[in-house]
Amino acid sequence: MQNEDGAEAVDAAFFAALVAGDVAALRALLTEDFLIVDVMSGAVTGRNGFLAALDGGELTFTAVEPAEVVIREYGGTAVVVGRTAMRGSFQGAEFAAASRYTHVYVDDGGWRLASAQGTPISA
Repeated sequence: MQNEDGAEAVDAAFFAALVAGDVAALRALLTEDFLIVDVMSGAVTGRNGFLAALDGGELTFTAVEPAEVVIREYGGTAVVVGRTAMRGSFQGAEFAAASRYTHVYVDDGGWRLASAQGTPISA
């Protein structure tokens, strides 16, 4: 089992891969049954749909700035809660959003992201 610093490092790697558009790195970081709840619409998307949107350029990130990160570890699960400021584009329209996020990681030989949810907040 990795320590809390390991989960924080993987969380940072997730955000870095988003900004880089590194679909291969994201594929390695996400569980097969990964789900994400969209911060803007509340839509639930699975791993394949999320990666396809990034790979096809439908969704891009120019910046993701996490802050106020808190990590709790429960056996083989780590829950990461933080705040982000992010900028990017979706279907060609630029966006900027501030959110609180919750990421759930599971340790299956290394931390992998199983679930992500963002809640919009005032900047």
